[in-house]
Amino acid sequence: MIRIENIAMRFGKTAAVNGVSLHLDSGDSVALWGANGAGKTTLIRCVLGLLRYRGRITLGGHDVRRHGKRARLLVGYVPQEIGFYDDLGVAEAVRFFGRLKGLSHADAGATLDRVGLHGHEHKRIRELSGGMKQRLALAIALLGDPAVLVLDEVTASLDAVGRGEFLALLEQLSGMGRTLLFASHRIEEVASLAKRVAVLEHGRLKEVVPCGDFAARIARNAVLHLSIAAPIRKRAVELLSAEGLAPQLNGAGLLVPVAPEHKAVPFRILADAHIPVDDFELVSHEHAARIGTERMPEEDRP
Repeated sequence: MIRIENIAMRFGKTAAVNGVSLHLDSGDSVALWGANGAGKTTLIRCVLGLLRYRGRITLGGHDVRRHGKRARLLVGYVPQEIGFYDDLGVAEAVRFFGRLKGLSHADAGATLDRVGLHGHEHKRIRELSGGMKQRLALAIALLGDPAVLVLDEVTASLDAVGRGEFLALLEQLSGMGRTLLFASHRIEEVASLAKRVAVLEHGRLKEVVPCGDFAARIARNAVLHLSIAAPIRKRAVELLSAEGLAPQLNGAGLLVPVAPEHKAVPFRILADAHIPVDDFELVSHEHAARIGTERMPEEDRP
């Protein structure tokens, strides 16, 4: 269904994607994994025909460069950043994008019900929460029942509850013969949705591995990223350190390396001390290193 053959794409002198080849059969599900700058979003934009590239990409047998319109009719796409016009009505947005996709009539009610937005038809988009806007974007992506669904870090801006709800929705919609290509740095998303993981590094495809093998590898080297209010972070560090853990301050909370069988330990320690955790995620050591340097304020750095 998706054939990516020796794709190269440069921004000036920088090779954002360099010689990547990847094939997805109908019904396959592949996660793109890698640090910021690895080439995940660039590769997705090449697949969508949004960037000029060297090499060849086909969707359902249609060359993306030569027959881009036909190829894109097969694709539903949800980007990381949603750019809706906030004064547009929710049902009106569904019908508008349906017309753009060439659908003579889009049943807004049924479309919204499919993603859990029944009863929100008459709201303005500005009245929706972040999670609801993501659901609306998914509903629009699914208009016309596309054979391919492409997602780019779609839960990055959601809190833990919103991520869980959106992931549960995607799981419900998977397994229907649709091909899925998505970028993520959250192992729970990869484990739930992917059959294979394509690991990108500095624009090159490092490896493609079965999802089970990849998830087990990440679990052996996991780091909890805990979002904790600034006034109590250093107290949290003291408590976790006293229990033999090695927490590290960063700009949004703490990074705590944990063994797979001990993921709940930091939560128990903090709960016993009445220190609330506002949000959390389980990340790889590589991602932890990145968010540690990106978000750590000067006064918290060693």
